[in-house]
Amino acid sequence: MTFSELSQEWQPGPDGMPFRRAARVLLFDDADRLLLVRGHDVHEPERSWWFTIGGGIAPGETAVEAAVRELREETGIRLEPRELAGPVLTRSAIFDFRARHVRQDEEIFLARTSQDAVLDTSGWEAAELEFMDEVRWFHLDELAAVTIEVFPEGLVEIARGLLDGWDGVTRDLGIGAG
Repeated sequence: MTFSELSQEWQPGPDGMPFRRAARVLLFDDADRLLLVRGHDVHEPERSWWFTIGGGIAPGETAVEAAVRELREETGIRLEPRELAGPVLTRSAIFDFRARHVRQDEEIFLARTSQDAVLDTSGWEAAELEFMDEVRWFHLDELAAVTIEVFPEGLVEIARGLLDGWDGVTRDLGIGAG
């Protein structure tokens, strides 16, 4: 796989590994449920995991603008940038994408919605359709009982700490998988 086979968001990093910046959203509803996406490895379809809503930051776009756009594209939920707090977390994720090891530096925002909207995945792009399977809400106790991987690691504890809002401190999760 060459860089040309990845979207233009991916550029060679200092180590030669494909790299991009991304924005993600921890979105809670009024019932304190967290919205996540389940995806699978195209090359290992039996391996799947849950992860936060989000994706690459387009040229000229801020991280918060990307988070709002990705939320709309992946779920149909529309929020304004002012409705997001943060970034509440940052991290560098290393994972396999299209049979390549890639690194993604992420800014993760927090938001709440009272929208009782039907989730709409019609905005998924071709690359997302290859590996994204579903979007659903989780109560945190339910998420804690999930038997497949959940990213970022420790998400249930992180999310519990944000249920009452953000304290204004951006926490760096360091380098991790997925």
